[in-house]
Amino acid sequence: MATEFKLPELGENISAGDVMRVLVKPGDSVTNDQPVLELETDKATIEVPSSVAGTVGEVKVKPGEKVKVGQIIFTLKDGAASGNGSQAKATKADAQPVDAAAEGGQAQRASANQDQPAAGREEAAGDRQGDKPGTADEQPRAQRAPQRLPEDDVEEAQRFDNLRAPSEVEGPRQKRGEVVDITRGPRQQPGAPAPSDAPAPPAAPSVRRIARELGVDIRQVSGSGPGGRITVDDVQGFVRAALSGGGASTGPATGAGVPSAQPLPDFSKWGDVERKPISNVRRKTAEHLGHAWNVIPAVTQHDKADITDLEELRKKYSPMAERAGGKMTVTAIALKVLAGAIRKYPQFAASLDLQRGQLIYKKFSNIGVAVDTDRGLLVAVIRDVESKGIVELSAELAKVSEKARAGKLSLEEMSGGVITISNLGGIGGVGFSPIVNWPEVAILGISRGSYEPIWDGKQFTPRLMLPLSLSYDHRVIDGADAARFLRWVCDAFENPFVLAL
Repeated sequence: MATEFKLPELGENISAGDVMRVLVKPGDSVTNDQPVLELETDKATIEVPSSVAGTVGEVKVKPGEKVKVGQIIFTLKDGAASGNGSQAKATKADAQPVDAAAEGGQAQRASANQDQPAAGREEAAGDRQGDKPGTADEQPRAQRAPQRLPEDDVEEAQRFDNLRAPSEVEGPRQKRGEVVDITRGPRQQPGAPAPSDAPAPPAAPSVRRIARELGVDIRQVSGSGPGGRITVDDVQGFVRAALSGGGASTGPATGAGVPSAQPLPDFSKWGDVERKPISNVRRKTAEHLGHAWNVIPAVTQHDKADITDLEELRKKYSPMAERAGGKMTVTAIALKVLAGAIRKYPQFAASLDLQRGQLIYKKFSNIGVAVDTDRGLLVAVIRDVESKGIVELSAELAKVSEKARAGKLSLEEMSGGVITISNLGGIGGVGFSPIVNWPEVAILGISRGSYEPIWDGKQFTPRLMLPLSLSYDHRVIDGADAARFLRWVCDAFENPFVLAL
């Protein structure tokens, strides 16, 4: 009997992908862990290794098709399964990126949970997949018995319902500590209300608790998780829609971070049009940036650094970087500068955990770099920047940038960043406002440097000035701290000796 090779698990929340290339054909011999398929998921392009060995019989997929986990990829004439080694390898590649900024690599870092610490990822997986295996979510939704809330959850939900008071009773002002039912408007939309005796939808207890705290009837929320499971993002999206007057969301948020509204007009009435499908990477980038734009109240601080002296040093040591396989670029130098800056100002490498009411301070110096590719914006993460020299960082940056453009960047290489750099100086521009790569709280934008007349106390002299833009999450970072942080970065560029300190 022919052995079947099926698409293995690719990682958390990845259930399918688009086939970019099939690396084997009938008659080929394959070995364990040999790449047999190039697959584009919503986070990255990855190579899928074989978990069987033998001679390929029939290939059941072709480029351009969408395949799901568990789908047969090819059969072997005389192959035998070799265990779970390669499946584990494929799973390891998924470390949740951005993103991008990201990110994102997440991704953006380098998707939305890409850059969470390990503990945060485990909890997020618990919220989405349920508290433990073997739940009703493993059954088809139509065959499940209606789920019921635990008795204590029902009582608590009823207590919260009793606290809600119609706004017309108390007037337009909200009493201190009162839980307001913000979904009252959307519930009155045609088709939106759910029967009061409807079964509780699948959701983790922590998600139900957040919904109750926000005054949301969870039965009104549409779940985007496996089997229709409701996630924290679904509840938050429902709240944003209600506050913006958009009504209840009937599905996952669009790339703009809000429910889709009016349909587009028929552009063909005015001329020829061409429709192209959105790639998985582009779709995930749109979702990640839309989420970051809606969640983070961002402010952008601008400043300029005098890099005249630094430019002389950069030219002097460029041959050394080239011998190491890289280029002595401003981005490579900025990596080292940011590593020192986040050590002095650790809140810029933090993440905000509103569910627990905590700030997570990351004690590592993994820094993301946004890379422009034909597949979209990816965030490659350079690890342990603080412990590496600029020449070493130059070589590593060149390597991951090339992998990103070739579509070979792994999910692990797009995850775990604490702050991101976006350098548009090679293209042009005098300044911009980059979007913070959630769940990070800051991103540094670099524009094109130019010579300007600078007064030195006696006369105007030409100096090479580098525009810098720092976007930051104002919930975590105050404006004065952002100004001090960016000024420290400028000082480091202007005084290369600071880099040695």
